[in-house]
Amino acid sequence: MSAAAPARPLATLLAPIKGRMRAAVACQVASSALGLVPLVAVVEIGRLFLADAEPPGPGHAWALVAAAVVGAVAALAFAAAATLVSHHADNDMQLSVRRSLAQRLGSAPLGWFTAQGSGRVKKALHDDVSEVHSLVAHTLLDLASAVTVPLVALVYLFVVDWRLALVSVAVVATGVLLFARAMAGSMAKMADYAAAMNDVNAGVVEFVDGIGVVKHFGGQHRAHARFTRATDAFADFFASWSRSTMAPSVGSFLVLSAPVVTVVVTVAGTLFALQGWSAPLDVVAFALLAPALCAPMNVIGSRVQQLQAAGAAARRVTDLMALPTLPEGTARLPVGSRVVLDGVHFSYPATEEDTGNTEAVAGVDLVLEPGTVTALVGPSGAGKSTLAALLARFHDVTAGSITVGGADLRDIPTGELYRSIGFVFQDVQLLRTSIRDNIALSRPDAALREIEAAARAASIHERLAALPRGYDSVVGEDAHLSGGEAQRVSIARALLADPPVLVLDEATAFADPESEAAIQDALSALTRGRTLLVIAHRLATVTNADHIVVLDHGRVAQQGTHERLLAESGRYARLWAAQSTPDAGHDKETSR
Repeated sequence: MSAAAPARPLATLLAPIKGRMRAAVACQVASSALGLVPLVAVVEIGRLFLADAEPPGPGHAWALVAAAVVGAVAALAFAAAATLVSHHADNDMQLSVRRSLAQRLGSAPLGWFTAQGSGRVKKALHDDVSEVHSLVAHTLLDLASAVTVPLVALVYLFVVDWRLALVSVAVVATGVLLFARAMAGSMAKMADYAAAMNDVNAGVVEFVDGIGVVKHFGGQHRAHARFTRATDAFADFFASWSRSTMAPSVGSFLVLSAPVVTVVVTVAGTLFALQGWSAPLDVVAFALLAPALCAPMNVIGSRVQQLQAAGAAARRVTDLMALPTLPEGTARLPVGSRVVLDGVHFSYPATEEDTGNTEAVAGVDLVLEPGTVTALVGPSGAGKSTLAALLARFHDVTAGSITVGGADLRDIPTGELYRSIGFVFQDVQLLRTSIRDNIALSRPDAALREIEAAARAASIHERLAALPRGYDSVVGEDAHLSGGEAQRVSIARALLADPPVLVLDEATAFADPESEAAIQDALSALTRGRTLLVIAHRLATVTNADHIVVLDHGRVAQQGTHERLLAESGRYARLWAAQSTPDAGHDKETSR
């Protein structure tokens, strides 16, 4: 990767505020240059009063004092302007980037989030945008100052005495060479650093999500192995990187420190003055201004690292902003609730670990008639969840089509699609907002009486009404619900949305008996009169389904009613026998 590579994503993110950033940098350059005026004025005042010739009148001295004061005030004013402009630009940049990310993520396939997890999204929206914030609000201004101060000081010092100026340059060059050695290969190291941090973030999210299981069953070293491996790998990487750069980094810091520079130029100036090469007064100028050549160099090291980190962060942000989205349908609206799957194929995108691109769904033809219940059953990995996710348009089909009410899913506008198709999954997601807003997610304008009616139908109204603030209680603050209660809230949400087609991942799989009975009552209200597709993990829950479809390796192996499938003595009958007899055959059958 070339050194210029990270600049392209950065240029993309900073394009809308490019003009303001240039103005901020210009103000910082002016501030840095004017900040040297008081030091130059002190040198010239000393030269004025210590000169062998008769000193001029007080007007000249006061003019230098005035120049020092004006320079200091102007430097502060330009610095304040640079900070103000850069921070306003940064605020606009962050707002624009986060809005763009939110819009892009809102248009991404819902299945992408399942595959990627929340660690990558959190890092881009928070960590990476904050990294770019540091660049815009601080790093660029610091770099402008770090370049301007030594250049202006060097010009003045060469005018005063070119010999001592060369000594000062030699000190700077030594420090820069040591710093360059410390930074060798840093671009590749920053990429490795970002990858290691990604692994740590993913491990943290995974560990926190499973902390209840870890604390209950113990075995921490096994349960959060990914987290410990990621943190150990990061620690080893960072320690190795630090050891390889410590000696040149410390050497560069010492050589470029103000005390060392002052001592070097003072000793050299004294020797030159004794040899008659330099004027004694010139040594004063170098004692005051030579440290200005080197002090900013210590800043450059960390700021260059920040620039590289911002480049890597910008790349991750722009990669996410370029995330492929599902095309927004605009053409047709569904008429009715008849669902037709015609020659449906689907393959997950190939990954580094799996390049085979095996089809998860391979040529499925299926019709879901209005008002009927169709159950998808089969062993683990058969494609049940994938097929249901295609109906909810978590992904687009690779080949074939899925129509609802005669309209292809890809042609239905997103808002209309999710008014026509609802889903209730095992993994309940409630937002950290009020219970009222959680239930009314699909109908924000719903009246409280409608929300309460949906909650009553879901057998959860009494529990919600008993919360400290009733339906205004906030999930995670004063509304702490069990898994079964949260599931019934999600069912109330689906009831309020009133979709004619419903995808149901067996909602009672992990519920206790009391909750299961309440959830079953809620589901009875939810499914009445709708076209229902059920992912069934326990065959006993779908024996009364109108149509049972047995999937195997993404294909339809059998279909029919419970009685007919048992009579065929095929795949379904073996699954039924395995679940009816709790022996080793169960594990063997369901894990194929």
